[in-house]
Amino acid sequence: MTRKVTAVVARTQFGQLVNRAVEHHDRFLVERHGEPSVLILSVDDFITMVETPPDWLKKSWASAKRHGLDKLTPAGIDAEVNAARRARRKST
Repeated sequence: MTRKVTAVVARTQFGQLVNRAVEHHDRFLVERHGEPSVLILSVDDFITMVETPPDWLKKSWASAKRHGLDKLTPAGIDAEVNAARRARRKST
């Protein structure tokens, strides 16, 4: 499970976060000024994550980059998802 923490919390409770990452496989997304900046996770979790992405995901990333969607902020992503949901509701 990934939990969001501020940079201040990460700095003051780093040892506890590391222990939880190693012992319970928790992940911590550290935010600086409200924007994600660093991920704290165990080496075991990192190794399992470092696989070659499947072709469909590589194609999706390439398409997003071509359309400029790789530059979206979290708020922009939420806005896109909400717009797509509204459009889908109207079409049904």
